[in-house]
Amino acid sequence: MNPQQNSVDPDHPQLPTIKIHHPSSPRHPHHLAATPTPTAGARRKIGVAVDLSDESAYAVRWAVHHYIRPGDAVILLHVSPTSVLFGADWGPLPLPSPTQTPTHSSQHDLNKDNFNSSHEEHSDDSTQKQRQLEDDFDAFTSSKVADLAKPLKEAQIPYKIHIVKDHDMKERLCLEVERLGLSAVIMGSRGFGAAKRGSDGRLGSVSDYCVHHCVCPVVVVRYPDDKDAGGNGEGEPIVNVNVPVEEEDEEDANRKDV
Repeated sequence: MNPQQNSVDPDHPQLPTIKIHHPSSPRHPHHLAATPTPTAGARRKIGVAVDLSDESAYAVRWAVHHYIRPGDAVILLHVSPTSVLFGADWGPLPLPSPTQTPTHSSQHDLNKDNFNSSHEEHSDDSTQKQRQLEDDFDAFTSSKVADLAKPLKEAQIPYKIHIVKDHDMKERLCLEVERLGLSAVIMGSRGFGAAKRGSDGRLGSVSDYCVHHCVCPVVVVRYPDDKDAGGNGEGEPIVNVNVPVEEEDEEDANRKDV
């Protein structure tokens, strides 16, 4: 969008800079420098929650053609699951000790040094392999989310990609929506918790949670060919919009009762 940017090979477009955001930990405090972002100064910040599914890709395209207005900016929001060996936010957990234990204290004392040395080597090797898997998965996730952003780039809509890690997707989505100050959030219904949705077309567990707990309007776009979810199979989406209702204080409630 910047006319001063250098031209790039269309066959090898440059991907946006993507950062995996980790919440601050009491054990590992860090400070983020305030830097300008593509969404700074936008009239509205619209979030699109994505989970790398086809329906999420459709939700992005739908937002570009039917929801985004001039002056808006988009934040693609993705919650990546944490590893089994990693805590929700606080980094690697200690590996469990071997199940085999000596039967006599004298044997334990005799083999104590060898056991500790072997355990440390095993722990270091396992941790290194686990971190490599985490890095590979992060790179894969970033690449897939960047692919989902192509319609935004083609439409020259300012956007940024926001990826966080947590074991609970639905709660973390609502937390990030509030923290980012989004004006609205758009999401598909099938990709989020589809396995828990019945044939009656009810929302998935994540979509349903966000509809009831997000602090901003939630637009749920059902895949047009998903007949079980209420789609007509003819390319027209079913769109549900939920607007949160502010809770009444006790004084207002009493006034209505009078």
